[in-house]
Amino acid sequence: MTNDEQDAAGSEAARRWRLVLGQDAALPLQLEAADAAIDGALHALYGTGSDTRQGGLGGSAPRVARWLGDIRQYFPSSVVQVMQKDALDRLGLQQMLCEPEMLAAVEPDVHLVATLLSLNRVMPNKTRSTARMVVARVVEELERKLAAPMRQAVAGSLNRAARNRRPCHQDIDWLRTIRANLKHYQADYETVIPETRIGFARRGRSLRDIVLCVDQSGSMASSVVYASVFAAVLASIRTVSTSVVVFDTAVVDLTPMLSDPVEVLFGTQLGGGTDINRALGYCQQLVTRPRETIFVLISDLYEGGNRAEMLSRAANLVGSGVQVVALLALDDSGAPSYDRANAAALTAMGIPCFACTPDLFPDLMAAAIQKQSLEQWASQAGIVRA
Repeated sequence: MTNDEQDAAGSEAARRWRLVLGQDAALPLQLEAADAAIDGALHALYGTGSDTRQGGLGGSAPRVARWLGDIRQYFPSSVVQVMQKDALDRLGLQQMLCEPEMLAAVEPDVHLVATLLSLNRVMPNKTRSTARMVVARVVEELERKLAAPMRQAVAGSLNRAARNRRPCHQDIDWLRTIRANLKHYQADYETVIPETRIGFARRGRSLRDIVLCVDQSGSMASSVVYASVFAAVLASIRTVSTSVVVFDTAVVDLTPMLSDPVEVLFGTQLGGGTDINRALGYCQQLVTRPRETIFVLISDLYEGGNRAEMLSRAANLVGSGVQVVALLALDDSGAPSYDRANAAALTAMGIPCFACTPDLFPDLMAAAIQKQSLEQWASQAGIVRA
């Protein structure tokens, strides 16, 4: 082993010991930014207090949710599960989750729901019913706030989109067709030449197919909550056909559960890695009418699978006529962290990439249904694109 190799091995050993021993270790080693973030996540759980070990997360649900997202980013799923169990014991989360009185006293919000879903795998059975009631309260509030704007925006855009320009004879809307062609009135023949025909949409058939493909890795927890609620609302609109697929390294189709958004949320398994390529491969099978399909990928685009194949699948979707949009986040927590290289690659093939707040999502879907330019819509809405 050369001197350089020995120095590198010594530096790596010192780094590992520093992370193992924690912030109280008397090691003169300056951690890089990535290692400092890992060290902070470990210290929050295993840092030593004066008499007992205590973390630095306190009782704040948003803070706990962010910490749970951090540890999934830094550690493999097997280690994450151990740390979650330790968090239940060390940070008092076990008490919060096991006492209905405490859960009833707190103000439920999206972050708390994300926390409960993140801990779903290690949650005691006697707690699940309480957790489900808390999640149901938040979902009910979100539906009350978001459902009406969503239905109104989608219904209005569908009414406009329903007018097609190549109707069969029995589907022609003669009044609107005449109005649209008055400029083609022929005085000699005393008639209107209908250059453009406007028809009614066929009844009983969905006008748009919407596929929501949602990244359920820990960093996307809040987005999963909002996406589940919106998916349930869209599923209640008969003139659109809605599918919802969640993924990490596995892919799960939750479309059969869309009648109950709470069931959709408990069908997710927050955590694990990310395989966007596999998710796109599954969703390609759901596309039967490419030019009438809106595909919404909700992901921070950090790909753990085959990147080249993922980009190829995205290009195929666009090439077939599918309207694709990549939402880097669907929440109101500010600028998200995302893979800039993948965002740039998707943007180059015509897929707009930006974060979207829940209050703007109905307008986004309305614009997509009308086949407007989503880049232009984002600019008009003041959204900064990737």
